[in-house]
Amino acid sequence: MRVFYGLDKINTIPNPVITTGSFDGVHLGHRTIISRINALAQKSGGESVLITFDPHPRKVLYPKTIGKELRLITTLNEKIELLKSVGLQNLVVIHFTPEFSQMSSVDFIREILVGNLHAHKVVVGFNHQFGHNREGNFEYLYELGQFYGFGVEEIPEQDIDNETVSSTKIRSALSQGRIQRANAYLDHYYFISAKLIKGNEVMSRLDFPSYRLLINDEIKLVPPVGVYAISIQHEGQLLKGMLNIRPGTDSVIPRVDFHLFSKPERLDLSEVKVCFHKRIRDEMDFSSQAALRKQLTRDRNEITDLIY
Repeated sequence: MRVFYGLDKINTIPNPVITTGSFDGVHLGHRTIISRINALAQKSGGESVLITFDPHPRKVLYPKTIGKELRLITTLNEKIELLKSVGLQNLVVIHFTPEFSQMSSVDFIREILVGNLHAHKVVVGFNHQFGHNREGNFEYLYELGQFYGFGVEEIPEQDIDNETVSSTKIRSALSQGRIQRANAYLDHYYFISAKLIKGNEVMSRLDFPSYRLLINDEIKLVPPVGVYAISIQHEGQLLKGMLNIRPGTDSVIPRVDFHLFSKPERLDLSEVKVCFHKRIRDEMDFSSQAALRKQLTRDRNEITDLIY
């Protein structure tokens, strides 16, 4: 997958089949759209293209209200990894600014979809809106497609158990610790990718040596405090473990430590991808280290018995 930061360095993309959006989480609905543009691109001898935005538009448009509190399912690097895994061929990352937000829907189509990318076909999700004040929609896009000579297609809503999938609903599920529901919406495990350092010394003294995730991006959504069943992939093997989230000290970023049940011989500390499977319990206070160790043993036994 080729990644372009901005529009000025884009090489010629043959018969581009394009979609656009934030694609936070690269969830089930997003994957359906990517699968469709890949299929259409292959059929037309072209290439699939996603135009996305960084930072998230809400952070720019509403910096003191909903944008200030917004946390994202995926960082930009995590999103790139997921898009690569589902076979997207070209990703265009546009730096979203207040000035860019003023671009009208007709200018977005004329200057970017047609002028820069020479769109062959544009695919959008159900009820997709774009341009200044979200004035553009599928009907408007279709009309201009007729004028400029590109095809337009709309993907129906995707749902799980008759419940529509959206990034907003996934963020809500994760914020409540409903990991399994979020994973069902995502169609993959929610994960955090980060560098590692040695974790809590108390855990080591209790024979539960741990690592700490160094989450440097404040925009990353981290589930609520508590204990979680997690896993990592290491040299082709899935290693189970348990993870503890606690409030950070003097920081909006929580402290995240995890213990692996099978200690790998070599673990790359430069970055690890930790997948979340289930929330086990709330954070608890303990009267002694013996009581803490007893509870950690219970947690380990419960997670070991989970099928994943």
